[in-house]
Order: sequence, then C-alpha cells, then structure tokens
Amino acid sequence: MRVLITGGAGFIGSNLAKALSVDHEVGIVDDLSTGKRENLPPGAWMREMDILDPSLAEGFIAFRPDVVVHLAAQASVAESMRDPARDWAVNVDGTGAVARAAAAAGAFRMLSASSAAVYGDPVELPLPESAQKSPLSPYGRSKLSAETMLAQTLAATPTDFASMRFANVYGPRQDWRGEGGVVAVFCAMMAEGRVPTIHGTGEQTRDFIYVGDVVAALLAAILTDSSLRAGEGAGPAYNIASGKRVSINELAQVIAKASEYTGEISHTESREGDIAHSALDPHKARSVFAWDARVPLPLGISKTIDWLMASQ
Repeated sequence: MRVLITGGAGFIGSNLAKALSVDHEVGIVDDLSTGKRENLPPGAWMREMDILDPSLAEGFIAFRPDVVVHLAAQASVAESMRDPARDWAVNVDGTGAVARAAAAAGAFRMLSASSAAVYGDPVELPLPESAQKSPLSPYGRSKLSAETMLAQTLAATPTDFASMRFANVYGPRQDWRGEGGVVAVFCAMMAEGRVPTIHGTGEQTRDFIYVGDVVAALLAAILTDSSLRAGEGAGPAYNIASGKRVSINELAQVIAKASEYTGEISHTESREGDIAHSALDPHKARSVFAWDARVPLPLGISKTIDWLMASQ
C-alpha cells in the first residue's frame, strides 16, 4: 500500500511514517517549518512543499497514494489567537486543498487530524462524538470547520474519509519548544532539573494519549475494511483518546518519578479560557476499526523521558 502523509516530518507524522515504512511505501509532504528531515524513515518519498501551494495536487499525483493521512496543521492555540487568518488558511483551506488533491490522485481513503478543541467546555464526560461543539479558540473553530470542509469536498467522490479527533497527544519526537503540550514541557524541564509551573490549582484534568497509541489508531483506520464515512453517530469523526481524566498535579508527579526529579513544582494563575476538565469517549473507534489505547500513562511517560535523554 502507498500512504502519503502531510506533515510527515513532524511529531505524529514521523512516528506514523516510521511504523508504516516496515510494510508499506511512504510518501511525505512537509514544508519543514516545524518538521525535521532527520525524522523521515529511510527510503521515504519526500516532497518539500506547503499544503497551500497551487501545485499540491501535482505532488500527490506524482506519488499515487492509496491513502492520504493529513497531519499538517497550524497546531498552536496561542498562535491562532495572534493570527486567526493564518490559522484558518492552513487548517481549513489547507484541508480542502489536501482533500481535493487526494481525490485527484485517486486515493481510496483520507484521514484528517482534528482535535478535542472542537468541543469547547464539555457538558458531559467523557465526550462522545455527538456532543455539542462550542470551540473556545480560533484553533478549535478552524478544526471544526476543517471537518466540514473535508466532508463537503469528498462526499461526492469515491474517496472514503474521516476526521480523527485527537486528545492530548504526547511522546517521543514532540518538541517542547514548538507544538509541545504540557507533557513535553514538563518532561524537558524536570529532566534538566528546572522547576515546572502549573497554571491554576492543578486539579484540572485532561485526557492524555501516547503517540504510539495514536499511530496504532491511524494504522487500524487505514487498514480497516469498514467504510469510515458510514460510522454510526455524528458522521465520519472519531475520538482518539484514552477516555481517562488525569489531573495536571497527578501528571506532574508521574513525570517527576520517571525523571527522578525531586525539586519543587510551582503554581501560577490560571490561563484565561482554560477548561476545567476534558476527556473523550473512544468507544466509536473501538466498534468501527477495533482500536483501543493500550499504553498506560506511567509507561508512556517513561518512554518519553528515555527518548528525551537519548536525543540530547
């Protein structure tokens, strides 16, 4: 099988490319604005270009993918606040461009990365795909609109499609200085003996998912014989999550143990717009393409710390 990954030199994309390269032909489209060429598996086809490049479809056709996995994105909530127009262009217009290119290249399936941010402040936990969508940031709004763009672009084509709503992904190859979330930041700081800072009380909870589990979900969705667009409930969207709530205080303690950090953990004021609790219900992914998260948080953190120390 030939699988083309946009953003394939980045965090999730390069982990997926590595896993796919064992048994499949892998193509990468990445502008290397945040991704790293050294992340690419040996022998991968590579086209360095922006997904908004007018010649995007030509690049896709040159590789002739069976499946397209769209992971290129503007992934920073803070950056979406600073430049919402750019956020919209990359995440919405870019998704439309990738979907058109996938169809033009004859791909039979396209998976597109979405986010827990589409839900906003939850009214129920864990959140099923059918829960209300009230995104709180330009990033969340762009991701929700990207799901609509995907469906509108591919609904009348033979290309099967789905939006994959990722919870808080962490693990090896995540850059704590760039798109990295709290896990990457805390791991880097504690490994270096620096004092991490928790915003608010630390009792707020999040759903953390190890990147290896995300890769397994994408592989299962790529290889399934089921039609993803026909998945029951809320259309072609799937939560990729552990379904478990972990407090930031608990997370900090797990990281401290794994990194042998014995210093203090500081607290500062809560950030405006932060929600109190979040967790996604992953049961739909289990029923349609037989996937479950398998890596417990302590093991995932240990793997992340090991990678961080080895990469320094």
